[in-house]
Amino acid sequence: MTQAQKGICAEPNIHALFLTFTVIDDDVQAMRVKLARTLDLFTYFDEEYYEAMVSGVLAIGTDYWYELYPDIIPKELAPFPAMNCDDRSAPNSPGDLFIQIKADRMDICYAIGIEIIQLFKVHVDLYEEVRGFRYLDGRDLTGFVDGTENPRGMHKFNVAIVGDDDPDFAGGSYIHVQRYRHNMTKWQLLPVANQEDVIGRTKADNTEYSSEKKMASSHAQRSILKDEKGNSMEMLRQGMPYGDMSVQGLFFVSCGKSPKPFTTMLNSMIFGDEEGIYDKFLDYTTAETGAAFFAPSTTFIKKQAKK
Repeated sequence: MTQAQKGICAEPNIHALFLTFTVIDDDVQAMRVKLARTLDLFTYFDEEYYEAMVSGVLAIGTDYWYELYPDIIPKELAPFPAMNCDDRSAPNSPGDLFIQIKADRMDICYAIGIEIIQLFKVHVDLYEEVRGFRYLDGRDLTGFVDGTENPRGMHKFNVAIVGDDDPDFAGGSYIHVQRYRHNMTKWQLLPVANQEDVIGRTKADNTEYSSEKKMASSHAQRSILKDEKGNSMEMLRQGMPYGDMSVQGLFFVSCGKSPKPFTTMLNSMIFGDEEGIYDKFLDYTTAETGAAFFAPSTTFIKKQAKK
């Protein structure tokens, strides 16, 4: 039986380290072996520091996949769906390897990160490092609760994990990442009532607006979608806030059994509906990076390392 990577459906943590790499050599067999060793690192730290609730995700960029595993391709593997409309954009940025490390101790995230850097250092360049953190009671830095619509319990696995319709990749997950930078000065000039209109929820108690009150341009309306049959198009969000005293934002991570929900959501946010009504929250935040990955099952990674 295939085993999904623990970090895909893990419960929220207090700290995270998001690492994006570009591969600089062509020793694919060494990379396959070291990917399996990365899983062993996650297991070691999880067992050694069990109180830290360690979890990890290891995902391969869609372009690099064809070099690393050219003979076996996930059915829906696709590049990041870069989009532009007026002053709104979802850019595509470099990313051959994405590693997400989460724990309830930042020192453990750091320790795992150092081990990973040492493991891969002759094969990769570090493109970006982002440190995420839990803010208050699970809120974005805008002050609104983040991930309200996330699936709960075992339903997370139905949403985020590939099933038997692609048996070679059962237990895997399609991963999309974006680093959003918030214009906090502009946002904080908005009265709370106007912020709530933009998001489509109340700020203090996180109550969703009624359908009559919710504006078509609200983030809740543009990012929570249904397919042509009226079924919810769900994804599991694993991102976290990041920032310091000068730069603040959200490192967005979505996990899905298909890339379609993410692509549909992004299109709805940037291009909007038939009347061109887009997500007004994009007037206050900007996506500065974007990349698409696939996180295979641990079973797949370990099997490929032995070939």
